[in-house]
This record gives sequence, C-alpha cells and structure tokens, in this order.
Amino acid sequence: MGDRVTASLDLLQGTLDLLVLKALSWDTRHGYAVATWIRERSDAEFLVEEGALYPALHRLERRGWVESEWGLSENNRKAKFYRLTGKGRAQLRAEVSRWDRYVSAVGKVLRTAQG
Repeated sequence: MGDRVTASLDLLQGTLDLLVLKALSWDTRHGYAVATWIRERSDAEFLVEEGALYPALHRLERRGWVESEWGLSENNRKAKFYRLTGKGRAQLRAEVSRWDRYVSAVGKVLRTAQG
C-alpha cells in the first residue's frame, strides 16, 4: 500500500465534505464514527483527523446539509450525533454526479496516448 491520505493535509475540502455526507447517508453518527466509517470503507487509505473532521461537520451544519443533537455514544459518553438533512441528501446526489464526471474526465486525460 502507498502513502495514506491524511485529511488534515492532503484531502481537498470538497472531497472531505463529500465523504462525510456519504458517511451520514445511511445512519446518524457521532464524529468518531464518521471518521471510522471513512477509514474502514477506504481500506485505511483515508485517515480523517479531528482537526479536519470537526470543522467539516460544522461547515456542513452551517450550510444546512447536516443537523446535530447531543446523545450518548456506545460507551455512554456524551457525543454530538450528526444526520443528513433533505438538503444534504440533495447535495450528496449532486456532488456524487460531479465527482463521477470529474473522475471520468481525469481518466480520459490519463489514458490519452502522446500526440
């Protein structure tokens, strides 16, 4: 495996936002669970640090894409739980479509023979 991507330095803000929205698309999660979900789904290639995760969650909340409430975590600790709003689900769909177009365009460029 190559170098892992650490969100605090290497992941572009928009990419992190997209990954967080996706992590919240099926379930309400607290911050640590969001970071764990992303790490597990990326086979530990993306390591989202607190210094990047919580500003992203707060940014998404300010935009109305995510809402939060306090609750108890699995180990009975007070934690803030985040969930996608309707606006957040629409944004996730738009961002996935944009990401698919981006990946396709980059792939075309990379596969282009010299000439």
